[in-house]
Amino acid sequence: MSACLRFTRRVWQSFIVNKGHDAQCFPNLVIEKATPGVVNVSLKIEPYNINRVGVSHGGLILSLTDTVGSLAVATKGYWMTGVSTDIGTSFVKPAGRPGDILYARSSVIGMGKSLAYTRTEFTNTAGDLLAYGYHTKYVGKSGVHENNVKLSEDGETVLEGKELDVD
Repeated sequence: MSACLRFTRRVWQSFIVNKGHDAQCFPNLVIEKATPGVVNVSLKIEPYNINRVGVSHGGLILSLTDTVGSLAVATKGYWMTGVSTDIGTSFVKPAGRPGDILYARSSVIGMGKSLAYTRTEFTNTAGDLLAYGYHTKYVGKSGVHENNVKLSEDGETVLEGKELDVD
């Protein structure tokens, strides 16, 4: 397992341990792959993720745009992933029913000293685009956290900082 994937999973674990919104809404989120600047996740849609029509709730997709975008920032070695300044999601088609698997891929499309920009695309098992979102984060104070790491370009190794173990 690459250092980038281990680090990003460790950041996700810290979200869950906090027992906040993420732990309540999608505790079964799985980080499938992480390379510097890109994270791929999957989520089995549960009955508590649906709206009254029986399909996944738009709020789930918007929340995932936030969280998965944050995890994309984590793939750059940031332990603290900043705070949201702007976020939005466009819905292309229903994103599934309970038991369906939802996939998301989020990329850091720009990152400076103060702001990070991510784009997230949501697909189903067939690869159909279901929704896409954007997320702008203020990361100005996040760049100096003691748990930050510097990763190799390919994400395979930690060049600076503590290597964190996680499955």
